[in-house]
Amino acid sequence: MVDTQSRTLVIVPAWNESANVGETVREIFEHLKGPQYTVVVVDDGSVDGTAAVARRAGAVVLSLPFNMGVGGAMRTGFTYAQRHGYTRAIQVDADGQHNPRDIVPVLDGLQHADISIGARFADVGDYSARGPRRWAMKLLAAVLSRMAKTTLTDVTSGFRAANARAIDQYVGYYPAEYLGDTVDSLVASIHAGLTVTQVPVAMRPRAHGKPSQNPLGASVYLLRTVFALSLALLRRAGVREPRS
Repeated sequence: MVDTQSRTLVIVPAWNESANVGETVREIFEHLKGPQYTVVVVDDGSVDGTAAVARRAGAVVLSLPFNMGVGGAMRTGFTYAQRHGYTRAIQVDADGQHNPRDIVPVLDGLQHADISIGARFADVGDYSARGPRRWAMKLLAAVLSRMAKTTLTDVTSGFRAANARAIDQYVGYYPAEYLGDTVDSLVASIHAGLTVTQVPVAMRPRAHGKPSQNPLGASVYLLRTVFALSLALLRRAGVREPRS
């Protein structure tokens, strides 16, 4: 079981999620008991009252002056964790797709790794992706599994936990561009010597609002994924090469 003495920060990035964030925060508190847990909602430049709803639900709220994307919001959360002495942090999306019941199992993965990923494609639940989107996810998983020297099936999952070493790594480098918060940050962490594991989780449908998924979007996702992975690998190769 998870170490109940470790101070844990639950980071909820939220952009215009007033319809979802309150229930998400309340569910988290239902499943995490004790003063060692803190829920912080990073209000990513919302204009719909997300901050007020999150605060009423009991979360600490960090409000960004404009939208920075998930990467920027999460780096803000990790910086807060580092400055306030938290030894673990976990991302839980505001839209309700990450089940708070799975927070403790994902945190348990930190007993033998620096980063623990809640994996959607690990024989639990019925989450599925088709066509180009699925191909892109398989490509990313294959490449990063080889790099991490362990089997990873879902490297684009945002449901992931970090120990103190990983928090420090993320504060130093956590890109904000497309897929940077998942793929690029993971590539950088592996090259920095951090270890990765995954824990099977079942995703839920988004509580309110609709995700943007269509054939054209899926094809664009594939192309952007290949570009993001190539950029991440080139960056890390450049870091490792000594200057003459």
